[in-house]
Amino acid sequence: MSLSATSSDREKVVSKLPGGLRQLLKIRAAQHGVEIQTAVEQGIDDWCQLASAPPPVDTAGADSFSTFLPPGQWSRFRNIAAERGVSLIQGLAQSVQLWLDANPAPEIERPAITRRIIVCNQKGGVGKTAITAGTGEAMAEDSSSLYPVRVAKQLLAAGGEAENSLEIEKLPGLGLRVLLVDFDPQCHLSNQLGATPLPITGDSLTNHMAGDPKGDLRDLIVSIDEEAFGGRLHLLPACNDAFLLDVRLSAVRAREAALERALAPLEADYDVILVDCPPSLGLSMDAAAYYGRRRDGEKPGQSGALIIVQAEDSSADAYELLTTQIEDLRADLAVDIDYLGIVVNLYDSRRGYIATSSLQGWVDIKDPRVVGLIGDLKEQKEAVRVKKPLLSYAPKSQQAIGMRALAREIR
Repeated sequence: MSLSATSSDREKVVSKLPGGLRQLLKIRAAQHGVEIQTAVEQGIDDWCQLASAPPPVDTAGADSFSTFLPPGQWSRFRNIAAERGVSLIQGLAQSVQLWLDANPAPEIERPAITRRIIVCNQKGGVGKTAITAGTGEAMAEDSSSLYPVRVAKQLLAAGGEAENSLEIEKLPGLGLRVLLVDFDPQCHLSNQLGATPLPITGDSLTNHMAGDPKGDLRDLIVSIDEEAFGGRLHLLPACNDAFLLDVRLSAVRAREAALERALAPLEADYDVILVDCPPSLGLSMDAAAYYGRRRDGEKPGQSGALIIVQAEDSSADAYELLTTQIEDLRADLAVDIDYLGIVVNLYDSRRGYIATSSLQGWVDIKDPRVVGLIGDLKEQKEAVRVKKPLLSYAPKSQQAIGMRALAREIR
């Protein structure tokens, strides 16, 4: 054990702590949004005020541990440990355990109304499926583990300098129960996550929307990578029969509410439902946008449309078509459909002026604002090739870090 002064008027303390206890301290401090040194300070202060030492803690395998404490606290702690006949390593472990017991892991903040996020753009190939999957995966990560997150301070465009304004933090997973809905007849989301698309002769979301169900929609849901996501991430696979959805919806009463009628029985099981929409402006997109409308009692920005674009001109044209459709639906049905933001996907500043100036154009819109910037990197393509979720295939990749930032930006 040793001490040294710091410029912040705290003393650096070097001692030992068991690895498991140190990791738990790191996670719990992050969960409560406090610094590790503050947690240790509080634990030592509480330990010193006890009438006697608490039960011993297993310190086998204790390794070097350092932190910063207020001047004099370690000396007081050392004197009390001597009086109690407790080693400094044991006393420190007891102090940390005392703080952990007083600060249990917080409960997951679950929305009162299941959030419904409609991932959309009329243009194909912008990466709606990748963003749907990555955002859902980020929302479902374990709240008792820490993950690297790129936290946006601001989004800059010129010369691709956006990444320079971002820094990485280790934060607990969000721990939410997530359902991904593959609403695209091309079945890209199902295929990318290693699920088998539904047979056209069986039941499907299309059948339920058209009022011709062949069973319980729950029976079609599959769990995605339970080892990585602890059973919190599920998928409703697509079926090729969705190519006929617009035709079938044309004969359905209140067809704009067809997706809501189909998915409503599932909502109690999930905190968030993300819908990967097809590149279409037809009746199916009307139903998706209506499903994402703000419900009575729901706060603005909890549900709505997440628009995926690229930093190039054709995305801007498709964006105008999509927002026109949403605005028309708002007016015709007198509903509130919130824009959750714009995600600029597959960005690469090395493509020069077209990319950087287009990014600046998206940033300049302001409402809806840019909530995510995801680079065009190899890990996403590799994850698709091996049919695994990006955040379990490459959890430390820049794309994974960006997906976690996006999930927190739209919380």
